Amino acid sequence: MQFRVITKIQEISEKDWNRLNTSNFPFTSYAFLSALEKSGAVSDQTGWRVNHLAVYDEEKLIAVIPSYLKQHSYGEYVFDFQWAEAYKRVGFEYYPKLISAIPFSPITGPRVLMDDSYCEPEVIDLILSQTKELLSEAGYSSWHSLFLTEEVSTELAKKNISQRRAVHFKWLNKNYACFDDFLAICSSRHRKNIRKERRKVSEQGITLKQIEGLDLTENEWRHFYQFYQATYLKRSGHGGYLSADFFILLKQNMPEQLMLVMATKNEEMIGAALYLKDQHSLYGRYWGSLSEDEFLHFEACYYQGIEYCIEHNLAFFDPGVQGEHKIQRGFEPYFTFSNHWITHPEFRLAINQFLKDEDPHIQEYFDYTQTRLPFKKKD
Repeated sequence: MQFRVITKIQEISEKDWNRLNTSNFPFTSYAFLSALEKSGAVSDQTGWRVNHLAVYDEEKLIAVIPSYLKQHSYGEYVFDFQWAEAYKRVGFEYYPKLISAIPFSPITGPRVLMDDSYCEPEVIDLILSQTKELLSEAGYSSWHSLFLTEEVSTELAKKNISQRRAVHFKWLNKNYACFDDFLAICSSRHRKNIRKERRKVSEQGITLKQIEGLDLTENEWRHFYQFYQATYLKRSGHGGYLSADFFILLKQNMPEQLMLVMATKNEEMIGAALYLKDQHSLYGRYWGSLSEDEFLHFEACYYQGIEYCIEHNLAFFDPGVQGEHKIQRGFEPYFTFSNHWITHPEFRLAINQFLKDEDPHIQEYFDYTQTRLPFKKKD
């Protein structure tokens, strides 16, 4: 087996890449990752140099991990700014660093795409040993693998690739037949609050429509991007990490994994939420609106997603990062995992201690969020 670093996804055929993406996870699909490259969202100019880690058996691709050489820590959602500052204080360079992650997408899922006819531990050991060698030879400070499944993260932790936990929120479909079935397990107070929020959106004259990616018109798609860009500009002072070209490529190359919720008022489109999906999950990712209507964001980004999961029998709905406000609307806490290898041995010890000290606070926060769930108390 040979280890290689791939500096552009076009070095691998779409057929070979997707042969390994057996879960159909949209964020590790060739279409999604190539859209990031072709649109310029990941490039030397943006501080995201493509460095996919690949393993070949002669000329047959048997494993690949989407990876990037980073010149900063933005767009990752696992925050290591303190670590970079500690490096800087003693005159060391923290950047560039190597990360295995999906840019701008804090979504837990597969990160190691592998031919299942090969021995997984053997392939993983090769990747780890070669990655550590790459870090040392190139002078990179560290390797970070973000939003792994718990099983893979735990296996890496056993190999001394330090594990870090965080808390995010997702909605679980407990075999509901309709939205009212979901409301029935909520306490009276929370049930009334959800109904009030949904009613308020309707009373403002807003209607919402779920549109499958294959059915999206060019006009709807253009309005969505206008909403996305305007909202990002208002919130962050720039138009977002992702360009119109990125979204055009998604629509062209993976429409069957897209669903758009479009909000209309007085026959005009005023806001939209774009979701990605696979056979078992819905992923809320991109939102924008030109309107300040009350509760519109909650309806478009949460309640419409819940309804879609129930109607299409999807087990999970991951609405994206941030916000305890998700809890009272039925989203439950779960742990996310990342793993980290620091090249410098003394810094590695210091960061391991940081993670050890941090973890009890993560557990405490998880336990706290469990007490705030909106569901009826069990006897």
